[in-house]
Amino acid sequence: MPLMKPAREVGIIGYGAYVPRYRLPATEVARVWAGGETETPIKEKAVAGPDEDPATMAIEAARNALRRAGIAANQLRAVWVGSESKPYAVKPTGTIVAEAIGATPHILAGDWEFACKAGTEAMQAAVALVGSGMADYAMAIGMDQAQGRPGDDLEYTAGAGGAAYIIGPRENSLAYLEGSYSYVTDTPDFYRRAAQHYPQHGGRFTGSPAYFHHVTHAARGLLQELGYTPSDFAAAVFHQPNLKFPTRVAQELGFSREQIKAGLLVGSIGNTYAGSSIVGLTATLDQAQPGDRILLVSFGSGAGSDAFSFVVTDRIVERRHRAPLTGDYIARRVEIDYALYARYRQKLLMD
Repeated sequence: MPLMKPAREVGIIGYGAYVPRYRLPATEVARVWAGGETETPIKEKAVAGPDEDPATMAIEAARNALRRAGIAANQLRAVWVGSESKPYAVKPTGTIVAEAIGATPHILAGDWEFACKAGTEAMQAAVALVGSGMADYAMAIGMDQAQGRPGDDLEYTAGAGGAAYIIGPRENSLAYLEGSYSYVTDTPDFYRRAAQHYPQHGGRFTGSPAYFHHVTHAARGLLQELGYTPSDFAAAVFHQPNLKFPTRVAQELGFSREQIKAGLLVGSIGNTYAGSSIVGLTATLDQAQPGDRILLVSFGSGAGSDAFSFVVTDRIVERRHRAPLTGDYIARRVEIDYALYARYRQKLLMD
């Protein structure tokens, strides 16, 4: 059966987001590269500071997840980080995060890659590890920072941030998993070869053959396997490369604007790649009520989607305020201009 459901029932024990404070207005990108004479896909995006990278941001999100879970870091048996902008080409980010939060040395650690669905790929692995009985707790993180060629369309939307999740037994969860469904093909919509500094677009493959095809098939596959319709869900979260794509796919699948409203909050910080859909889930959990059913559908270029159905438990009420809410991070903003953005993200090569 395509539906994936672990033998041992599991759920989200704790979650945490992190979004850097700096914001680059889309009008700044338009001013520099288009003379200000163009429409912008979003209002602004989050930019990592000069002392931030996916490892440092993942540590912050991981600590928030531990606070909500109420467990010690040494109870984790895996720390897995999904990213397409990790600080080292050859050295795992997972070990850095595990060491920083105090989870080492008796632990699995490593990195996952699948473009923007690297975070949910790590979640699937964490579900399998805990669901098999090999571990009680495992952490999955999706975290990225902007990658975009100067002047490219990506400069408008490629943001920074992400989220961390601790998967554990259902009886201790704030949202338990009903099942998941994955849909993958070899669709070259977005890629970066070795030694290339910036990724490339697959042109016409980006929309219908990639994003919409995979997201709709994963979502419909999960709904069919579980016997649900969109009306069975209080909320839905879709990967957000921009604001138009998740809005359109929600409409095509039969979800209302109100159902995706909480998740779209992160559209104000840009596409956080591996963290995009799962940051949207943190914002949704921040507002969810016990009994709410939430659909999460990621998308990763290359291409594939993971779909999950979670049901919120009574534990959400007390646990969500143990750490900063996602909206708190988004509201905490410092606007910068393009020159400072270029400096912070080392867009100017000095040697």
